[in-house]
Amino acid sequence: MQRHPALSGMRLFLAWLLASAIGGICPRLALAQDTGCPVFPTDNVWNTPVDTLSVHPSSDTYIAAIGKASGLHPDFGTVYQGAPNGIPFTVVPSTQPLVPIVYTAYGDESDPGPFPIPPNALIEGGANSTGDRHVLVVQMGTCKLFELFNAHLVSGGSWTADSGAMWDLHSHTLRRDGWTSADAAGLPIFPGLVRYEEVQAGAINHALRFTVPKTQSTHLWPARHHTAPTGTQYPPMGLRVRLKASFDISSFSPTNQVILRTLKKYGMMVADNGSAWYISGAPDGRWNDDDLHSLGLVTGANFEVVDESGLQVALDSGQARQGTGTAPPCTQIPDPPVLLTPPAGDIVTVGPVLLDWADTSCATSYRVLVRRSLRRKSIVYQKDGLSTSQDVVPPLARGTYYWSASACNNYGCSSSVWRPFTVQ
Repeated sequence: MQRHPALSGMRLFLAWLLASAIGGICPRLALAQDTGCPVFPTDNVWNTPVDTLSVHPSSDTYIAAIGKASGLHPDFGTVYQGAPNGIPFTVVPSTQPLVPIVYTAYGDESDPGPFPIPPNALIEGGANSTGDRHVLVVQMGTCKLFELFNAHLVSGGSWTADSGAMWDLHSHTLRRDGWTSADAAGLPIFPGLVRYEEVQAGAINHALRFTVPKTQSTHLWPARHHTAPTGTQYPPMGLRVRLKASFDISSFSPTNQVILRTLKKYGMMVADNGSAWYISGAPDGRWNDDDLHSLGLVTGANFEVVDESGLQVALDSGQARQGTGTAPPCTQIPDPPVLLTPPAGDIVTVGPVLLDWADTSCATSYRVLVRRSLRRKSIVYQKDGLSTSQDVVPPLARGTYYWSASACNNYGCSSSVWRPFTVQ
């Protein structure tokens, strides 16, 4: 971060506020407690600790792909390039007038307006930003969260945006699977922000949001969307990582220790593509930018990926199992597995083929099938009674194949879609 040599972070922040007021814009800098709303129910996946969950079998691969030597970077603070540094949010009353939202890119995956977004809503990077220009609005009374990506105010008080989404902060309901949001993972942004008031209170009781340079062409619950395909060594959207319990945080400041304890207990989710290990927060003039930057001493090697699939209660819900993680008795067929590796259309070399899929709630065993074509009689490999969501197929001849996994329990089995891959 570049800072004006003659001004402290707080003075720069106040200078920006004064300039905004002179320009006719008087944004309200809302504190979390101003909303009077929960940030999702207490048993939501965002609010569930992951410090006792198992390490994901692909943890080393994903951490290496993100960057083992790269340092943690707080993508928030006081002021950067003349604007508050971070992703701000605005709180409005239940009487806030609704205005039209015109989508310019991903309207088919966005919630239609109108939204209660005021003309002075805070924009990430400021009104002149050429970056992501996120706008986050929490409405009191209704406890609804509204988020826009690449938002621009237009005449008459309406807004244009590439995409937008709305959440009920009292509900576990996720977005439609396959839909984006103001984030590439189809997740909300506001729940994953580091907020100054939380740090001052001594605890952040939720997961954080962070970015990685590349992601693979799939997403894990609770994410609902992914971006362009890359190699399977890259993390999927929604992947959750935590700071290793063995990492010594005693040399860090009290402020940074709160953040690091959060990363040990709640971890953080892959939410968007960007720079490696950039964690998001709300701007505040009270941050100490130099102190925050010492978080860069924490590197990717100090993190591990967790397997949170066992927390999932239902595919379209953000509710998470609590306590020991022991699953309640299942009374229905499990949801179909989500296939991970190899992705659709992938080319693998001759030799054993690793098949990997996400764990499915209520499954007691798995079955995997590989076919030469989509005809039933073309099965070349089948394995039943698998206790883990992974299998290795013996070497296959060159050509195109289709694979599928089924999740089973006493009530029956549900099967995934068929996914092609080519051996050459």
